[in-house]
Amino acid sequence: MLLVYNSLLLIIRVGYSIAGLFNAKARAFNDGRSRIFENLRLHLTPNTAPIIWVHCASLGEFEQGRPVIEKLKQEFPRYKILLTFFSPSGYEVRKNYAQADYIFYLPWDTKRNASQFVSIVRPSLAIFIKYEFWYHYSTQLKKRQIPLLSVSSIFREQQLFFKSYGGFYRKILFNFTHFFVQNDESVKLLKKLGLKNYTKAGDTRFDRVKELVNNGSGVPIAEQFKAHDKVMVIGSCWPEDLEVIIPFINENYHHLKFIIAPHEISESLISNLEQSLNAEKIRYSQAADGKPEDAHVLIIDNVGMLSRLYRYGEFAYIGGAFGKGLHNILEAACYGIPIFFGNQSYQKFQEAVDLINRGGAFDVADYRDFKTKYEAVNVPQNFLLACEVTRQYVEENLGATEKVMQYGRNLLTTNA
Repeated sequence: MLLVYNSLLLIIRVGYSIAGLFNAKARAFNDGRSRIFENLRLHLTPNTAPIIWVHCASLGEFEQGRPVIEKLKQEFPRYKILLTFFSPSGYEVRKNYAQADYIFYLPWDTKRNASQFVSIVRPSLAIFIKYEFWYHYSTQLKKRQIPLLSVSSIFREQQLFFKSYGGFYRKILFNFTHFFVQNDESVKLLKKLGLKNYTKAGDTRFDRVKELVNNGSGVPIAEQFKAHDKVMVIGSCWPEDLEVIIPFINENYHHLKFIIAPHEISESLISNLEQSLNAEKIRYSQAADGKPEDAHVLIIDNVGMLSRLYRYGEFAYIGGAFGKGLHNILEAACYGIPIFFGNQSYQKFQEAVDLINRGGAFDVADYRDFKTKYEAVNVPQNFLLACEVTRQYVEENLGATEKVMQYGRNLLTTNA
């Protein structure tokens, strides 16, 4: 099976090499790994401080690892933080992240690469976030008795680890020192394999998002736009979401305002959005020169402020679930408001499933379904209940970072 694993990785590598000739993202993926070991030696060989290695697949996993990184940096300043990414979408956005001392792409998971990497880095502790389970890296870390933690991990019965033919992949799990899992199902599955080194800690993103909510600044234009009206904030919406949202806006703008933050902010998309709306609308970039309070729709034509906009909403619609996957709903949940999203690809997001089951979130199939569920939630007693559900759900799930830190403190203090 190891031969199959190595062969599959080789095929994927060749595929990326070919794709890099035509695709910018694949090219960045390849370029970031060129001369990787030369660069690692250049930066790490002079280092005499102990290192904590944190690995994230991409940007979403980084947000889960970030609270742990920042706590480690605060409590153990003598340690250097090495942050690695698998994907360009993580590396390119966070390559200048100030809380990490070194930031690199992760070399491909071959036996030779893993051995070289661990020999150069010599980590005192390694932390892999969520779905990152690499055979050669985990084997090298265990072989050298370097603690390896899995943080915010989540397991499902459909994964190869739990199949009758998944023995090879189960070996990877046995290389980990401890798992900090998100839910009871993950505990049950690990227990079924005979593993006992786990803690149900929850998702560290709750801590990160709550911190953003507590410390985030306001958005004066959004506040002016809201005035004394009810608002629905529509975050990270795609064209598939707009097919549901636009008829809803055109029917409801007389008694509900809308803040729309599209996932993509190209001029063509913004123009098409404006043309499809019957309501009075204004772009954020033009609002300072106008009267945003007179508009019914505020279109956000920039990036980076969505998490601060949910505070102005009584309702939220989060995009992505009619496509590849639901975007972050925790930012909205932290403000204790009912949340809507598409019904096609949210099932892998634990918080979405939990909030649907509790009555704080609602999946919608189309415009009519959206309308029906909104009208039901908009009944005062139902609205207050949904708000309380989302607020309480966030409060219950805070503290995952501290659970990881309790374990990490013991490891780092013992090895000091």
